Amino acid sequence: MVSSREKVALKHETQDNILLYINGEFTSATGNKTIINMNPFTNERINEVAEGQVEDINKAVAAAREAFDHGPWKTMKLTKRMEYIYRIADLIDEEVEKIAYLEALDTGLPISQTKKMVGRASENFRFYARMVESRLVGDAYQVDDEFINYTINTPVGVAGLITPWNAPFMLETWKVAPALATGNTVVLKPAELSPLSANLLAEIIHRADLPKGVFNVVHGYGETAGDALVKHPDVQLISFTGETKTGSTIIKNSADTLKSCSMELGGKSPIIVFDDADFERAMDACVWGIYSFNGERCTANSRLFVQESIKDEFVDALKKRVAKIKMGDPLEAATEVGPLIDKGHYQKVKSYLDIAKEEGAEVITADIPEEMAKGNFVAPTLLLNAENHMRIAQEEIFGPVLTVMTFKDEEEAIKLANDINYGLAGYVWTNDIKRGHRVAHKVEAGMLWVNAQNVRDLRTPFGGSKYSGIGREGGHYGFEFYTEQKIIHVSIAEHHIQQFGK
Repeated sequence: MVSSREKVALKHETQDNILLYINGEFTSATGNKTIINMNPFTNERINEVAEGQVEDINKAVAAAREAFDHGPWKTMKLTKRMEYIYRIADLIDEEVEKIAYLEALDTGLPISQTKKMVGRASENFRFYARMVESRLVGDAYQVDDEFINYTINTPVGVAGLITPWNAPFMLETWKVAPALATGNTVVLKPAELSPLSANLLAEIIHRADLPKGVFNVVHGYGETAGDALVKHPDVQLISFTGETKTGSTIIKNSADTLKSCSMELGGKSPIIVFDDADFERAMDACVWGIYSFNGERCTANSRLFVQESIKDEFVDALKKRVAKIKMGDPLEAATEVGPLIDKGHYQKVKSYLDIAKEEGAEVITADIPEEMAKGNFVAPTLLLNAENHMRIAQEEIFGPVLTVMTFKDEEEAIKLANDINYGLAGYVWTNDIKRGHRVAHKVEAGMLWVNAQNVRDLRTPFGGSKYSGIGREGGHYGFEFYTEQKIIHVSIAEHHIQQFGK
């Protein structure tokens, strides 16, 4: 009998070798070096990926620079450029099932969740086409009867986009779509741990027949390919999503060439549950917010603050829910939590369970079944009796691990939520809507949800404060990053000019 995993795999062949995409062509890396791409469920080889070097970044940037300076992309009629953007979206829709499969195979994310993420990817292109058509507008300022001053938005140049290994396809399109729609050219450096869907994006854009050099992909390691992209003098923009330490290094290395940087970095987001909250809905949101996507998401509510008066009831219910979460093969439709991305990250997450015991917390977790022993599995875990100063409450674990703490009143909840370096997201659950607003206003984070899980609206800004990032993506807010605003002053009268030396 053929398993559902085998049925899915039979429908989608995986390329044995993935190449770079530079100047409209798929090409090997300099020196023909490759990276072995591993399956997180079996820890067996999937395929090999061309390992881009400094020379490959130089070629890709040169192609993107030529396409920007001398190609038709930035000067193309807006309607024509948007035709390309809409075409990319349509081609993504044709490949949704294959992309979802590749994401699950490559990352260990359950396929039921990758399907939903991929569905958002094509909308990223359509959304930014609509935004450019309707919201990329300038202002006009009249000065009496002497001047008209007006602004225009022009593309910046070559955008270097560095994307993470979690939810790679959706996050790649989230950056590529606004960069291309606003007239920039792109060099994409995907995460080396999840290259499959980035390669498919290159194939899709190749089929869309964009002018050569407008879009380029260089696979490789951050320390070599990523570093070369950041330091390259012909790259004007660096957009990075990833962990905070790397983001800090990128900003430092961008300084010599005065690049604009957009940083979406780490998080250790609080979920605050008051005793008057809708108990079941708060429970649903709490469990989904930390254990979906294997806990490998920057906006995960990894710190639970529950009011003391309902602590025992909430934690008891939480234990029962967590124990029923289904771990398993990411290609099985029923799987809710799959394996972590690779052995290195698995070992990092596991180490925090040891740290929790050393710090005096209680670790509630499950044994990994024998049939999953080859994979990078960490069972959905609760860390109880924690205190906010502990490392398990202050450091980003980035796995299916929830640190549980309590608070007495609103003032203490806000204080504890803010007592951390991160400030990406926050969640507040209360049926007192005035209190919900008060707390949301006072929690130091770029994004707050009141009585809601992490639901995105593409029109709104996405980004964090403190160590969680710089800048905003989403909506028209990304235009500040992907375009230069130019002011043009036009005299409409014989205004007075000072006459020196006459």
